[in-house]
Amino acid sequence: MTNRLYYDQSYLTSFEAVVTAVHPSGSGCAVALDRSAFYPTSGGQPFDTGTLNGLRVTDVSVDESGEVWHAVDGALAAGETVRGEIDWGRRFDHMQQHAGEHMIAGAVWRLFGGVTIGLHLGAAFSTIDVTMPRGETHLTPEQICAVEDEVNAEIQRDVPIRCWFPDQGELKALPLRKPPTVKEHVRIVAIGDREMVACGGTHPSSAGQIALVKIIDARPSKGKVRLAFVCGMRAVLDYREKYDACTRAAALLSAKPEQLPESVERLKESVASLEHELSVMRQNEALRQVQALRESADQIGGMRVAAGVLGPLTMDGLRRLAAELTRDENTVALLAAEKEGGYSVIFARGGGVDRDMGRLLRETASRSGGKGGGKPDFAQGSAEDISILDAAKEILRGDP
Repeated sequence: MTNRLYYDQSYLTSFEAVVTAVHPSGSGCAVALDRSAFYPTSGGQPFDTGTLNGLRVTDVSVDESGEVWHAVDGALAAGETVRGEIDWGRRFDHMQQHAGEHMIAGAVWRLFGGVTIGLHLGAAFSTIDVTMPRGETHLTPEQICAVEDEVNAEIQRDVPIRCWFPDQGELKALPLRKPPTVKEHVRIVAIGDREMVACGGTHPSSAGQIALVKIIDARPSKGKVRLAFVCGMRAVLDYREKYDACTRAAALLSAKPEQLPESVERLKESVASLEHELSVMRQNEALRQVQALRESADQIGGMRVAAGVLGPLTMDGLRRLAAELTRDENTVALLAAEKEGGYSVIFARGGGVDRDMGRLLRETASRSGGKGGGKPDFAQGSAEDISILDAAKEILRGDP
C-alpha cells in the first residue's frame, strides 16, 4: 500500500519513490509507487497534477486496497526510481478550498444546525449540500452573511489547522462535528477550537492562508441547501471580476457603484414604459390597417378572406386585429406578424363561416416549418415563412 506523504506533509512538492507496479493506461501507463505526495481524487477533492520523471501526471486514483495509481503520458518500469513534482498552484488552491469548506460547514452547523453531506471542489467554485434541521431549502441573505462573518473572523485570527491520526481512545473523546465515515485509519482535521471533523484531504497549516471566503450562491437541491463558495485567490478574482463589472455598469449609467441597484431599477421602469408605448403605437398602426385589409380581401366561396403580413406585433395585438376584422360574420382573417426567427400567426373566422380554423392552421403550419392549432373559430401558432397564408387560401378555395 502506498505511503501517502501528503498526510503529514501537505506542503511537500517534490519527492523520490520507487515504482512498485505498472499497467497500461490509455496512451501511457498507470504506476503505483512505494511512497507518493500526489493526492488521489477522493472526498470531493480532485487529484493533484504534476510530473513523474518529467512525464505528465494526468490522473491519480486510489483502489480499494489503498494503493495509489498515477496515470502518466509515457512509459515507466517497475523498480525504476522516479522523482515526483507536484503542481503547487493547483495543490494550494485545493488546500484553500477544502479548509474553507470545513469552516463554512462548521459555521452552518453551529449557527443553524445544518449538516453537510457532500463536497465538490470544482474548477471555478466549490459546493456543499446541507441538510437543515427543519427541512429548509434556503438560507436568507442575513444567514449567509452570518456564516461568512464567522468564518472570515476565524481566518483573520489565523487560527491553527492541525491534521493527525488519533488512537481509538483519543478519537472517542474528540468533539467531532459529525461521525467519521470510516472505522480505521481515521484522520482528524481541527481548525482552531471550533471546528473538528474526520478528513483525508490536504489543508494549510493555519486559517490565515485561506485568506478569504465568499459564498456566491445558495439554492435548493434535492430537498437540501446547496452552497457555492470560493476561497483564497478564487475569492479575490471573483471580487475583482464583479467589481470591474459594477464599475463599468455604473459608469454607463452615470452613477456610483453603490447607486447601481437604484439606477438599474429606474432604467427598467423607463424601458418598460417605452416598450408599452411602442406596443400601443404598433397596435394602433395595425388597427389602422383594418380598412386596407378589408378592401384587399379576396372573395372565396362566399367568404371575405382578409390576409396580411404585419410588422412586429404581440400576439395580443394580432388577436385584437383579428377580432376587429371578424366582426363581419362572413370574414376570415389570416394574419402573420414578424417576430425573431419567423412569424406569429392567427387564423380567425366570423360567425357566418363554417370552416375549421384550428384544422386549417395545423395543416398549413406543418407545411411551413411551424406549429399551432386551436378551436374551429380561432387558432394561433407560428411559421418560418409567410407561405402559410397562401397555403391557407388554397385550402379555403378547395385546391389540393
